Amino acid sequence: MTPRDDGLEGKVAIITGAASGIGRALGLAYARAGAISVLGYHPGDPHDADAVVEEIHAEGGTACAVAADVRDPDQTETLAREAVRRYGRLDIAVAAAGVLRRAPLAELNDSAWYEMLSVDLTGVLRTFRAAASVMTGPGAMVAVSSIAGGVYGWDEHTHYAAAKSGLLGLCRSLAVELAPRGIRVNTVIPGLIESPQSLDPVNSLGPDGLAEAGAAIPLGRVGTTEEAARTIRFLTSEDAAYVTGAQLVVDGGLTVRWPS
Repeated sequence: MTPRDDGLEGKVAIITGAASGIGRALGLAYARAGAISVLGYHPGDPHDADAVVEEIHAEGGTACAVAADVRDPDQTETLAREAVRRYGRLDIAVAAAGVLRRAPLAELNDSAWYEMLSVDLTGVLRTFRAAASVMTGPGAMVAVSSIAGGVYGWDEHTHYAAAKSGLLGLCRSLAVELAPRGIRVNTVIPGLIESPQSLDPVNSLGPDGLAEAGAAIPLGRVGTTEEAARTIRFLTSEDAAYVTGAQLVVDGGLTVRWPS
């Protein structure tokens, strides 16, 4: 077997929102690449982060799960420090934690607005700030945005789109600030990805909505969490060593198709 040359072997990554969805898929992708994952999860998440650790171990990888509510700066700092305590280093930080809530403007009160931004925007800042404080060499950071906000607007999801749009400016600016340290910062903008979040029929499209939307995508289907995860894996690897401050859209061609 030809050895991997993407530079991920032995690297240590923290991943927020890793109990399910893209975060879970990324932990498994890192295991196959020889990287170690510290899986941050919300303590109230119905998905079991320990089950993801078991999946990673079954792949021959190394991982642990650490409770990390990204609304709490102490917990994001603990997540980053735990990576160093357990594995001696931190090379990669991926902010995949996020919430999605439907809220028409008339119902979008200040509390709902700030709660959304605290997780989906400020939570990314907290995660990257904590990671940067313990990174001692070159590294990579990736934030998970969305085509809602990152490219399109989305009615009844103003707070979500605002947070996801804000990630673009946050990551561009951190890319400039952290470049002298050799830390690259990029944003992934997933399109319609089948995940526990998008399968929620109350706050998102649900199964029927996803199936209908898939027909309008040039590739003819919605994406998978594994496809989004492999894109993040690429951005954090040596294959993307000269890529920073970028926004990579992963949407099967949805945002480039002429409306019909």
